[in-house]
Amino acid sequence: MCGIVGYIGTQQAAPLIVSGLKRLEYRGYDSAGVCIISDSGARIEKKAGRVADLEKYVDISSMTGTVGVGHTRWATHGVPNDVNAHPHTDQSGSIALVHNGIIENYLTIKKKLLNAGYTFRSETDSEVLAVFIGMLYETLQDMELAVRTALSEVEGTFGLVVLSTHEPDMIIAARRGSPLILGIGNGEYLVASDAAAVISHTRQVVYLNENEMAILRRDGFSTKTIENVDTRSVVEEISFELEQIEKGGFEHFMLKEIFEQPTTFHDGFRGRLQIDAGTVKLGGLASVADKLRAAKRIIITACGTSWHAGLVGEYLIEHLARVPVEVEYASEFRYRNPIIHSDDIVIAISQSGETADTLAAIREAKLKGATVIGMVNVVGSTIARETDAGVYLHAGPEIGVASTKAFTSQLCVLTQFALYLGRMRSLSSEQGREVALGLANIPAQIRSILDRSEEIRSIALEYANVSNFLYLGRGYNFPAALEGALKLKEISYIHAEGYPAAEMKHGPIALIDAELPVVFIAPKDEIYDKILSNIEEVRARSGKVIVIADEDDTHIHTVANHVIRVPRTLPMLAPILASIPLQLLAYYIAVERGCNVDMPRNLAKSVTVE
Repeated sequence: MCGIVGYIGTQQAAPLIVSGLKRLEYRGYDSAGVCIISDSGARIEKKAGRVADLEKYVDISSMTGTVGVGHTRWATHGVPNDVNAHPHTDQSGSIALVHNGIIENYLTIKKKLLNAGYTFRSETDSEVLAVFIGMLYETLQDMELAVRTALSEVEGTFGLVVLSTHEPDMIIAARRGSPLILGIGNGEYLVASDAAAVISHTRQVVYLNENEMAILRRDGFSTKTIENVDTRSVVEEISFELEQIEKGGFEHFMLKEIFEQPTTFHDGFRGRLQIDAGTVKLGGLASVADKLRAAKRIIITACGTSWHAGLVGEYLIEHLARVPVEVEYASEFRYRNPIIHSDDIVIAISQSGETADTLAAIREAKLKGATVIGMVNVVGSTIARETDAGVYLHAGPEIGVASTKAFTSQLCVLTQFALYLGRMRSLSSEQGREVALGLANIPAQIRSILDRSEEIRSIALEYANVSNFLYLGRGYNFPAALEGALKLKEISYIHAEGYPAAEMKHGPIALIDAELPVVFIAPKDEIYDKILSNIEEVRARSGKVIVIADEDDTHIHTVANHVIRVPRTLPMLAPILASIPLQLLAYYIAVERGCNVDMPRNLAKSVTVE
């Protein structure tokens, strides 16, 4: 993985491709490269580092030709360097390939090619595939057939684009487990791993399905399965605007997305929340309503930030709907032969809708007969298309690698799902109205926290140079503590851990000294007195105490070094409001440390490999 942009048409391809690659930089990567096909052959330029490093290395305007492909790589096989960067070529240099994913049986194929006398320049699995396609072309003399034959022997995942001087007016694209879309223009076509790369040229797109290929020529395109069965392409329209993937005056995308949350949270319940009836209307679940009503167990599967949202969802669903819930890491769920019954509901949560482990988990669940629901942000994503039903987040494109607005939108949707399911069962309309009103108030409450962002920044500056952080919460706020710690470690590279506050005595208390900041999430709920006791335990060991507390808490300042105040809300909604200052704290600390908050090292936005 990470970014792919291909073009065939009448315009000069190289500047257009590089522009598209820049729109995909948020995905995380360590090298970049471009291949242009022209009458003089295939010209490839690639460089470790950023797209800007590639532009310094070569004059992009000198790469003339109207067919080409570019790639930004996130290293899986081989260190980040010029040689391992994409595109890769076959032995003759006539066939060029870019690839997202992992070829799991590349060593077997490579051994066969080495025995046949072929050699390799890089450490990558992707070059093996390029050389393999080249070997097959020598016999078959047909590019499409050579690619299709190679892919029939490949094990693993790929989002793939192939160009060749043998057939210079054609692009071949294929996908299995790694997303690709086609941009449909007027006499021109694009292929990309993300809609952000094509939106400035066209809003008309085709999402490639699993094990599907596309053949793009200037006069049209066709799609078929890798087994050579023609498929019917459905042209869809990109739903977001170009302005949504630009910074809009903010220093970073992450900060912009933090400040968008009053709007994105409102968009998550707009048209769904029915306050007077104390319920919600979730049209995407209508087809499975009977199965939801009869469900005896719900399993939530996700990764990273989405897993933290799922933990909050467990509390919400069990409280409002009284249905037992299990929350599973998708990466573990897919391999441990889980016990799944036909009346189970499996909820898959993913911002991108392309997370490889989550996608594998839902396929396992479907194979075992469960009803699978998707909660994703990206319209047309693989999880959205492969689940039985679902609910979109409506958070808009999230560019910052560290998720912010998508997390709170996930909590918005999970709360509504819990309310929807609860009202199907034993939750009264009065109880439902209380939750609905609480949700409706959240956007204004988020805005009031953002209005005090400078107070949070001043606290962040005081702790920007520490080496460790501890985040503690109880009940609904334990997952919020996990998410706060994750945000800090993702973008500032400070080691941070989240724990249930009561568990501090069972290990983490050994870490507490005068150098360790401890962040508590302490709303005035039924366990407020318990967390006050935990705060005292930290104070007794000289730890620095930062507390996120209700704005009307008149006691908390007496036991804390710093207090970040948030509006009072229902206990079940407290993690939403607590997340905002935690995001800002991480952001301001990272900026003060000089970190690249939008593209933190080693991370990718959409994790499409294991």
